[in-house]
Amino acid sequence: MLSVSDAEAIILNLVQPLDRQRDTEVVDLLTADSRILATPVTSPLDFPHWDNSAMDGYAVRYEDVQHSSAEQPIILEIIEDIPAGYQSKSTIQPGQAARIFTGAVIPAGADTVVMQEKTRRQENCVFILDTPKPQEFVRHKASFYQAGTQLLPAGIKLNSPEIAVLAAAQCPQLSVYRRPRVAIFSTGDELVTVDQPLQAGQIVDSNQYAIAALVKESGAEPLILGIVKDDPAALEKVITHAIAIADIILSSGGVSVGDYDYVDKILESLRAKIHIRAVEMRPGKPLTVATFPSRDAINRVSTNSPLYFGLPGNPAAVLVTFWRFVLPAIKKLSGITEGWEPVFLKVRSHDELRSDGKRETYLWGKLHLIDGIYEFHKAGGSHSSGNLINLAQTNALAVLPMGKTLISPQEQVQVLQLVNE
Repeated sequence: MLSVSDAEAIILNLVQPLDRQRDTEVVDLLTADSRILATPVTSPLDFPHWDNSAMDGYAVRYEDVQHSSAEQPIILEIIEDIPAGYQSKSTIQPGQAARIFTGAVIPAGADTVVMQEKTRRQENCVFILDTPKPQEFVRHKASFYQAGTQLLPAGIKLNSPEIAVLAAAQCPQLSVYRRPRVAIFSTGDELVTVDQPLQAGQIVDSNQYAIAALVKESGAEPLILGIVKDDPAALEKVITHAIAIADIILSSGGVSVGDYDYVDKILESLRAKIHIRAVEMRPGKPLTVATFPSRDAINRVSTNSPLYFGLPGNPAAVLVTFWRFVLPAIKKLSGITEGWEPVFLKVRSHDELRSDGKRETYLWGKLHLIDGIYEFHKAGGSHSSGNLINLAQTNALAVLPMGKTLISPQEQVQVLQLVNE
């Protein structure tokens, strides 16, 4: 049985990111949010596009006003008003100024803007009541970005700030990585769909819905393959199909050591290499991770063979193992160059946290910001791997290392943050 850290290292080493030459598509800027940029972006535009004013005030020559004060103001002739979007036709001469507004182009001859609060206007003259700094409130052309240099690197997620930059740079279309394809199915004779009436001994397949939602949240595309009965032939058929269409395969159930747990046997019959069979964690001990031989060229979505995760059947264990192992794998596969690792924080525990110390233990709850300090509040009720109910509205997992049996209230605890960018 592997430690959690060893299992994580094996999984992330197995993940091969999507290929920049083969696994990309072109999208419009309006549909590019949350996508992963596949190629670096440059722009033919300087930012700012021209010298412009950062303030409402007066465009002047610094040498004309360098000795001005409230007691002895410099008086300049106003020759023009320059609103934003207007190209000045004048050149500021000695003793002259132009009324200028924020964002407007600095007129020729001027090199400084005096903010209007430090002036007094009288008809077509302006009194400069203070000495500005040289070039004050002038945003110089290309001081933010120089045309032709890299604007955004490949391998970043496009959120609203990046979309705004690309719009300003007049980039209407972008090359992005396609979304990773994740095949999902559940195993078990006892499972029924949400619209079926329950019979004695049956349970609703919540795992498939939970995993599909998690996959969507990660930016990948879920491929729902349904419920598969505990039948070796049916399992082999579904797994074979998943190999042909997916980058990652996620099954839940059937990976323990029971008489009806067939997944590992089917994987071996398909010549898969099983890298992980169990992990020293609670919940989530039964975890299978496997890879397959290279796929035939026909209908394949990538030259990489898919990565198989056989997740536990219990719903809480499914979510914990997804957050801990699958989510970082999807992020790395998606083409993100950094930031795909799990995010851990050291925070204060509000509650007493207990474990038997035999395995690395994950307890779910919620982070609260209290007086500027994050505090972990454990979800109430049972923390059984079969209890899905108290996982609702959680956003963090407290981690008790192997050998640690107690964390007292107000003591520091490491938590895995579940909601992050």
